[in-house]
Formats: sequence, structure tokens, C-alpha cells
Amino acid sequence: MKIDKRHLLNYSILVPYLILSVIGLIVVYSTTSATLIQYGANPFASVLNQGVFWIISLIAILFIYKLKLNFLKNSRTLTMTMMAEVVLLLIARFFTKTVNGAHGWIVIGPISFQPAEYLKIIIVWYLAFTFARRQELISTYDYQALTKRKWWPSKWSDLKDWRVYSLVMILLVAAQPDLGNAAIIVLTGLIMYSVSGIGYRWFSAILTTVTALSTVFLGLIAIVGVDKMGKVPVFGYVAKRFSAFFNPFNDLSDSGHQLAHSYYAMSNGGWFGRGLGNSIEKAGYLPEATTDFVFPVVMEELGMIGACLILALLFFLILRIMHVGIKAKNPFNSMIALGIGGMI
Repeated sequence: MKIDKRHLLNYSILVPYLILSVIGLIVVYSTTSATLIQYGANPFASVLNQGVFWIISLIAILFIYKLKLNFLKNSRTLTMTMMAEVVLLLIARFFTKTVNGAHGWIVIGPISFQPAEYLKIIIVWYLAFTFARRQELISTYDYQALTKRKWWPSKWSDLKDWRVYSLVMILLVAAQPDLGNAAIIVLTGLIMYSVSGIGYRWFSAILTTVTALSTVFLGLIAIVGVDKMGKVPVFGYVAKRFSAFFNPFNDLSDSGHQLAHSYYAMSNGGWFGRGLGNSIEKAGYLPEATTDFVFPVVMEELGMIGACLILALLFFLILRIMHVGIKAKNPFNSMIALGIGGMI
């Protein structure tokens, strides 16, 4: 008996996505319209731009929905996608201007995009494809089935090792430098490794290792001090960010400026908010109020309760995606869903 595919549509994932997208458009208008009016531009310019990408995403969803999953299991399709991604990362690093100190953005006329964002999805797809093909080996040899080759390729065939591919792409992101996205991709890779079918003790080992390394790094910042850590390339910048996280008011003119003003925004919002469009901090006080620090503005305008409802909807979406992954019978389908949910 053939089942109509529309009966398999998961509305508990689709509806929260649509609601969050609409909320996103409203927030984009709220955070950008005043500034655009100040510069004599169309107040709807940013929300129209975001709306275009949302429509593109809906078309992409329809396209993927109509696809047969075997298309994603095609090694040639995956290889071409990964090669295109590597080319885009190289272009972003060596042939683009810096934006906020990094080379991550490719700008073509009115359109700009960040290849690192696509890598988050590609790494899930690639690792799900790789690990799904090794399920029999994993069930017999556990983690050894995923680590049977040497780390450094000694011959051409060793380049097929998933660790080599993953490391190359992560290093290309880190070289931009974009340590935030690189860290997210590394953690997504660890999630994929953990759900690949290896014994649960390896997940515990990974979690313990990450926690221990984080504790050592943060302890080092506290003992050595941010000033001395600041002399170390790359890590000095990270140390300043962590120091600002602990107490942004110690460095209001530099690393703590954004975080301190985000606290002011949350304080202004209280429980029920100042109302849509009534944020004070977005009017030049909070840098990147329309991008990195948009959520404090949401809290200022909608209050703690409004912000918590948005987060609750987001976490519901994540849990539903993961639930699909847990219930899936096919290893590839399961890892795709768990990886996407974990990445979000």
C-alpha cells in the first residue's frame, strides 16, 4: 500500500518553524526601521531582504520535501557539494574584504552570504552518510570502526578518512578567522560521533574531556590574567571575550561594552517589556543590535515572559527534531535529524 507523502508531514516541526520565522521578520523590522528612517532609507528594506530569504527557504523546504532520501545518500552528490563548499571557503578567506575583522562573507551585488553557515549542515550530512555506511563495523568494533586510519594521510586513499575532510574544512573556517562557527562545527561533529552507534561510554568520555579542557582554559584565564593572555595570538582575543562574559563592567569601553548594554536592555524590559519598537538600547547604545545582540532587544521590547516563550518554542522545535531522529529506523535518517537538532 502506497502512503501519500503529505500524511508524513510533521506539523509539530513545520508550525513552530513558521511561527519563529514570522516573529523573526517582526523583530527585524523593529530593530532596523528606526535606523533606516534616520538615514533616509526605506524602513522596510531589511525586513524585505529577510523576507526574500524566507521565501527562498520555503521553496528549498518544498524541494527537499519532494526529494527522495536516496538523493542525499548519493556519494557523488555529496562529494560535489563538499568540493563547492571548500571553494567557497577559500574564496571567502582569500578574495573578500574583512567584515568585523573576518573574511567570512561573500558579497555578490545586493546578496551576501557566509559559507561557514552552510558547512554546519554539510558536516551533518557528510558524517551521517559516512557513519551510516559503517553500522555493521561499529556494532562489532565500536569506536575502532571510526578510527581505523591514521590521523595524517600516508597515502591517497587515506584522504577518504572523515577526520581529514572534517579537519580541513574546520581549519578553513578558523583561518578566516571565525572561531565561533568553527567551535559550533567541532561540537556538531562531536554530537555526530556520539550518535553514530558507538557505546554510550564514549559520549561520556567526550563530554568529560570537553568539560575538563574548558575548565582548565577558564582557570588559566583566571590565574594568568587577561592582560598576559592577551599577548597570545588568537587565544588572547578569546580570553578577553570570556573575561567580559564573567564581568563585562570591568571593561565597558572595549570587550565588555556589548554585553553590559545587553544587560541594560534586559533590565529595561522587565517582565512584560516596553512594547514593540520601544527599545532604548537599539538606538545607538548597543552595537550589533540587529544581528549578534538582537535577543537583548527582544527582551527589552517583549520582556522576560515574551523572550521565554520564544525560547520555549525554539526548544520545542529542537526536541521534536531530535524525537524524529530517535524514532527513525534508518541510521542515516536518524543521524541527520539528531545532528540538525544538536547543531541548532
